[in-house]
Amino acid sequence: MISRIHARAEQRVPRYTSYPTAPNFSVAITGDHHAAWLSMLPKSAPLSLYIHVPFCSHLCNYCGCHTKAVRKREPIDVYADRLAKEFALVARLAGSHRVVHLHWGGGTPSYLGTEKIAGIAAKLNDVFDLVPGREHVFELDPRYVTRKLAYLLSRLGVTRASLGVQDFTAHVQNAIGRVQPFTVVERAVLALREFGIDRINFDLMYGLPRQSDDDIRCTVDLAASLEPQRVAYFGYAHVPWFKPHQRLIDETTLPGVLERLRQAETARTALTACGYDAIGLDHFARPDDDLAKAARSGRLRRNFQGYTTDDAAALVGFGASAISRFPQGFVQNAADAGGYARAIASDRLAAARGIALSAEDRVRGSIIERLMCDLWVDLDAIVGESGIAPDFGPELEELARLEAEGLALINGSAIKVTEKGRPFVRLVAAAFDVYWPTTRTRHSVAV
Repeated sequence: MISRIHARAEQRVPRYTSYPTAPNFSVAITGDHHAAWLSMLPKSAPLSLYIHVPFCSHLCNYCGCHTKAVRKREPIDVYADRLAKEFALVARLAGSHRVVHLHWGGGTPSYLGTEKIAGIAAKLNDVFDLVPGREHVFELDPRYVTRKLAYLLSRLGVTRASLGVQDFTAHVQNAIGRVQPFTVVERAVLALREFGIDRINFDLMYGLPRQSDDDIRCTVDLAASLEPQRVAYFGYAHVPWFKPHQRLIDETTLPGVLERLRQAETARTALTACGYDAIGLDHFARPDDDLAKAARSGRLRRNFQGYTTDDAAALVGFGASAISRFPQGFVQNAADAGGYARAIASDRLAAARGIALSAEDRVRGSIIERLMCDLWVDLDAIVGESGIAPDFGPELEELARLEAEGLALINGSAIKVTEKGRPFVRLVAAAFDVYWPTTRTRHSVAV
């Protein structure tokens, strides 16, 4: 059985932040589709907005984000101007909608500089209806958080800060090319809380080079001492064929599959011992946090930022590589900053690819989202709401194999992921992914 679990953990499978997943997007979806889908949104439909900033001072060795190292100021200033123009282009079609969720990601959004951040926020406020009390999240590199930046973010109405921590041990930080001692992260947290931003998220990682179980426990203890409301503990995805800078990592220092599985369990045990609720695959939250409440009540959602309480009718992405989600399908902007900037400068949306959803895609997407969020799903309930009846024969055959391995339970139309199967929930979800067989090599390992 150990060898079978080893094989399962090595399978390459999507993270399911969308369905269908990004490798299935096609250039057949264009800016015309993007514009049409924006225009078709009901006037009462609330929006979620995502702003992507693809710049950093340098690339960390482990990074899998759409970003690049930029030293000169000019491309950053040009990009900021293009973002403002993209807001106006989208607002012509959907500016009357209420915005209930706003998220800045990257890259390093603060690399724009305080003046440009303030300008972009002002433009956004000019063309969209940003409702009071909205969730407003800003991703931060702790090394660049100053009191000046914290004050600005507070003034702009940021309600939650998400800090990239990864690991607190020095030898792991050296191996991944991101040195930030505990005191650096502590100083960032204190600055944010000084100006009223007290909802703090930490992003941590297991599966990193030279990382041990003791490093995981040390990192959890130090992280918990700063009392973040939420922690995401991601498995490092080593994909040097897709992210060439990851070749700087010595592959001989990476933990093996069974070590990764043990590290994931070590992290979960340590965080739950610190009082956090386990959420889905890899998130943790204080019991009184909205994410934990949503998980308990079956209202948890999943999107490109991970687990969320965001239930807006559509997600509109701005910036290079940003993905938008509409009832009709997904649209992704040009991934390269230059191509994105040229499209926006030409007064056209920067959509480069995407996918239109079929009725069956929506059913399968709902099943996958509930499995990823709730660790169980009632197939009859999902199918009954859809009005269509997919043939799940092959899916049930694969689930029966997972059940035999102790990873899932089948009870009539109800599918449940076991505690043993929690680290493998992506494999349970993949049973319903009809696109997966053609894209397996393009994903990270299951655990």
